[in-house]
Amino acid sequence: MKPDGTLLLTRRDVAALLTIDECIEAVEHAFKLHGEGRTQPPGMLGVHAPDGGFHIKAGLLELNRSYFAAKVNANFPENVKRFGLPMIQGVVVLSDGENGYPLALMDSIQLTIQRTGAATGVAAKHLARRNSKTATICGCGNQGRISLRALTKVLPIERAWAYDRDRSQAQRFATELGAELRIDIEPVGDLQTAVRQSDICVTCTPSTQPFLREDFIAPGTFIAAVGADNSEKWELEPAMLGRNKVVVDLLEQCATIGELHHALDADVIKRDEVYGELGEVIAGGKPGRTSPEEIIIFDSTGMALQDVVTAAAVYEKAVRKGTGIRIDFAP
Repeated sequence: MKPDGTLLLTRRDVAALLTIDECIEAVEHAFKLHGEGRTQPPGMLGVHAPDGGFHIKAGLLELNRSYFAAKVNANFPENVKRFGLPMIQGVVVLSDGENGYPLALMDSIQLTIQRTGAATGVAAKHLARRNSKTATICGCGNQGRISLRALTKVLPIERAWAYDRDRSQAQRFATELGAELRIDIEPVGDLQTAVRQSDICVTCTPSTQPFLREDFIAPGTFIAAVGADNSEKWELEPAMLGRNKVVVDLLEQCATIGELHHALDADVIKRDEVYGELGEVIAGGKPGRTSPEEIIIFDSTGMALQDVVTAAAVYEKAVRKGTGIRIDFAP
């Protein structure tokens, strides 16, 4: 039977339909399926543009039914200053994986923020010390906010430090998230002092130069490097990857656009020296943390299967609740 149209969902719709708890559960499931070898390899295409770029990520998953999703995202770091627009904009097309019918077209901003933060939470759950109570967030925008929310869902976080080149942004982050999460958050200008006191450090900035140095990091720290999603972005000193355990979301993707890309270029690590993919750890193919003292780096470039599983969750919930507008592209 032919579906009764394509569901259109705005950013507000997506935000209302997808909680961070649901997103963490969905993303963890997608990584596990991938780690078990039960998925097709997801695809990615990147196109550079002046002052920014575009990427397309696509994947297919067998969930309650077969779903295909393709996300088209634009990433322009100067958008807020120049045009008053979000840095990241785009759409996700969710299709029936059996017959190709476009089930939904939804805003990708909220979906990307949520699923990226969820991946940080999932990685921390499996790779950070279980008694981790302190965190430093580098980059206090939307991604920094959702990262800290996700961390508090999986670990007993009691205190955090907020670091941003815009000190007023860090102050707002500390005030608003501190009240929301009921934890002590302090805005800081001295990144090294904050990170040395932290069990976890999340970097989620548009930086194109490394700012997190190896001598900042205390033994046992878990680092989630989130900012690099194209070959020009760069947050971590490459030597850190050469001397510590590196877990990636997707090996080939990280070798092309992640922190691993820069470490490979610097010849401080080889591909076969990467410990493994997060899905392997979640699926039980490899142990996660094996010592309280080891430093573990999670190179997070954003796996297309995260988009598929979260878009499917949003779509199914929207259908149940009657949310969105339906349009038939081929009446």
